[in-house]
Amino acid sequence: METQLDTLALAPDLSAARFEGVRELGPGPSPHESPGKRAPESHGMSRILGPGFITGACNDDPGSIGTLSQVGAQFGYGLAWTLLFTYPLLFAVQEISARLGRVTGCGIAGNLQRHYPRWFAVSLVALLAVANVINLGADLGAMGAVLRLLLDAPPLLYVCLLALVCVLFEVFTRYVRYVQTLKWLCVTLLSYVVGAFAVEVPWHEVAHALIWPALSAAPQYVTAVVAALGTTISPYLLFWQAQQEVERGRHAAGALPLISSVAQAPAEFARIRIDTAVGMGLSSLVALFIVITTASTLHAQGVTTIETAAQAAEALRAVGGRFTFLLFALGIVGAGLLALPALSTSAAYAVGELLTWRVGRSHPRGSARAFYAVVAAAAAIGCALNFSPINPMRALYWSAVLNGVVAIPLMIALMHLSTRTAVVGPLKLPLTVRALGWSATAAMAVSVAAMVVSWML
Repeated sequence: METQLDTLALAPDLSAARFEGVRELGPGPSPHESPGKRAPESHGMSRILGPGFITGACNDDPGSIGTLSQVGAQFGYGLAWTLLFTYPLLFAVQEISARLGRVTGCGIAGNLQRHYPRWFAVSLVALLAVANVINLGADLGAMGAVLRLLLDAPPLLYVCLLALVCVLFEVFTRYVRYVQTLKWLCVTLLSYVVGAFAVEVPWHEVAHALIWPALSAAPQYVTAVVAALGTTISPYLLFWQAQQEVERGRHAAGALPLISSVAQAPAEFARIRIDTAVGMGLSSLVALFIVITTASTLHAQGVTTIETAAQAAEALRAVGGRFTFLLFALGIVGAGLLALPALSTSAAYAVGELLTWRVGRSHPRGSARAFYAVVAAAAAIGCALNFSPINPMRALYWSAVLNGVVAIPLMIALMHLSTRTAVVGPLKLPLTVRALGWSATAAMAVSVAAMVVSWML
């Protein structure tokens, strides 16, 4: 039976289902491309870990670190359970986005552009782009503030340098080196795990809080739960992982979208599942240890108000010691270096697919100028926010609101696309993944509704 969304869907053309043959997205790598520009054959976990692993690490960006630090400082271990609760939901929704990209050969924006009215796709992409730029500005500001604590220089100088480095890295780094660099940056997040063991943690209390949490209906508690969920499921990461699966396919010799190569689907879906499970596991583990560290130090010492990641790092220097401070600060910088490319390029991918540009790193700079221009513009505007009267960290609140507005219709559309034969052929979602995906959508809807109710009270 057709769903109500089917009345909005446009008839797809599955005859163009190949990475390099999607006309509106531009061709993939040239058949005459030098073998040195293709991804080398790799083995074991290095071959499996890729888009999902990197996406999971990107989820713990400086803005999220600030939110998680506030949760730990204000509530101690009381909200640590939310990170276990959201893991299967996060894993499911990211796996669904990855499957859609790998099956259809184009990203989420491309699928929205193909199968829904233009106003719907434009609205979602516009809100995503605005939220991404605000997030990017806040992350640049947080990284600049942390670097000032480490190396005494004006934070705005660091903001400009970081924005420049981000653009140069995106524009001039070859795909293979680009992916390898992002994978290595993921390792920096382990500093939060080390940091938790560098301070005194009552692990029995942590275990009790995880297994038998003390729930509350207090408005502050409910708001914090909403914030924790909001930092876990981010729309830009759905766009990012789907598009990274497209990029991976374009750079794999002989690879086709799975709708044109159904026999490859079982192996590819198994790879996506392992990759996403590990990546989202890393994200949830790092988030949990951020809460544990700040709860064991800041909350234990009566410091209950933290507004930014930099404030958390500075407070940790006083109560946790210089080593804990350094680990926390370096983790913020590493997380930011991961998140900046994801924020700028996910916006560029979405805008480019919507406007049927050539998008992706498989295209030379000269043939994808508009795509790379959006990458540079996003970084430049994010940088400029730090020079304006607008406080990027306060704007981050409204970015979270925009993300919530975008997330619900986006996740509904994602579930709809992934279960329509006209879009994915016989490669529909398994029932378990489908159930988890709808559960994640419902949880996001409840969180946004709770946020609205909190405004009205």
